[in-house]
Amino acid sequence: MTRCDRRGFLRTAACGTAAALSGWRTEAAEKPNVIIFFADDLGYNDIGCYGAEDMRTPNIDALAAAGTYFTQWYSNAPVCSPSRAALLTGRYPQRTGVANNVPSGLDSAGLKPDEITLAEAMRGLDYRTGLFGKWHQGSRQDSRPQAQGFEESFGFLSGCVDYYSHIYYWHQSGYQVPYHDLWRNGEEVWENGEYLTHLIAREASRFVRENKERPFFLYIPFNAPHYPMHAPKEYFERVKHINDPQRRTQAAMAAALDDSIGSVMKELDRQGLRDKTLILFISDNGPSSEPRNLLDDSRQKYHGGRAYPFKGCKGGLHEGGIREPAIVHWPGVIPSGQVIDEVGATMDVFPTVLKLAGGELPTDRPIDGKDIFPMITQKAKSPHEEIFWGLGEQRAVRAGDWKLLLNGKLDFEEKSESPVLLYNLKDDPGETKDLKEQHPDLVEKLKQRIAFWEKDVGAGS
Repeated sequence: MTRCDRRGFLRTAACGTAAALSGWRTEAAEKPNVIIFFADDLGYNDIGCYGAEDMRTPNIDALAAAGTYFTQWYSNAPVCSPSRAALLTGRYPQRTGVANNVPSGLDSAGLKPDEITLAEAMRGLDYRTGLFGKWHQGSRQDSRPQAQGFEESFGFLSGCVDYYSHIYYWHQSGYQVPYHDLWRNGEEVWENGEYLTHLIAREASRFVRENKERPFFLYIPFNAPHYPMHAPKEYFERVKHINDPQRRTQAAMAAALDDSIGSVMKELDRQGLRDKTLILFISDNGPSSEPRNLLDDSRQKYHGGRAYPFKGCKGGLHEGGIREPAIVHWPGVIPSGQVIDEVGATMDVFPTVLKLAGGELPTDRPIDGKDIFPMITQKAKSPHEEIFWGLGEQRAVRAGDWKLLLNGKLDFEEKSESPVLLYNLKDDPGETKDLKEQHPDLVEKLKQRIAFWEKDVGAGS
């Protein structure tokens, strides 16, 4: 399907949809604004409402208190690019051309040009679309935000940049470094010395002001608290009660992230749009243990981010790498103070948001995500019987309370204690007891399910 064909399909789907929200709201709710805050390398235990007693995140906590938060929300990958691909397309990242991190550089292939992104789908429903922050879905012209449905964009294309110079400077084979990486609507811009987390919030707030008269879809993928570990001095002062220097750095960056989310929310309130806006807060993957976080030559693992009570970090398919904070907020529609223990996943955002906006799912390709709005508003059970993951040689499946992990890792480097591990996550969410010897038939059954999934999505091809 060409890009023009896709746009035609989206317009037809919009016209043919009866936008009913099961009686929750009338006309105002049929076209809600949508804001997605997407954090980067934020651990399950790195915000207050998820149990971080040493880190203060009042704005994020307020979203949870006045909305709903999940205890079993999963990213579709333990690294940045594929988790974003799943969010934007509603599909397993293996289908989208982004099964692993997209290489940095200013001409890298990423998301397949014929993918239908949530931004494109929302434009077909007469939404204004904007992206402010980290893209990491490819820097080639046909992979950039403006080619994937975003009418307006501000941010960087690669996996990370210096927070003040906005320069990518990590060595990578085949690419010349360093290079400047800050763009507005496809044109390079310079904001030397300005802290990037605050810049992203500034631009997102402007977008809210300028588009208050029509429905908008606003995707805000912050790069905090991803390395390099930079924060303004006042944030380090705010968290000086934390003795561990690595944890203090993580807390300072999380505080800056929280303030920036708060500034966007204040703008939403100034424009009288909060009750008309569906807000999601999610993290892309678990906390990083990578030595490069330390910006020195020690090669020691970084331990500033935490996924307690879960095992593992970014890069691995244990729970700490893929189970993430997730909050949904929409006053008057989504119950406040609600905790959901059912299973959800980042790929569910696409079908859920699209349906709420009055759209229909594409019929020419598999959409792996599910509409979870009934789970949020009507206490329905999770629509997922199984969820699968793959990264490199690692594979995992969650089926009910059971999880099978093959060739697993705790992070990018450290292997799990066995190449085959079976856990009951209801009884053992910390993955401390391997039960494969007690349930050999279940292990074989789940291995077969993984093999079927690999064939279906093209994993490893």
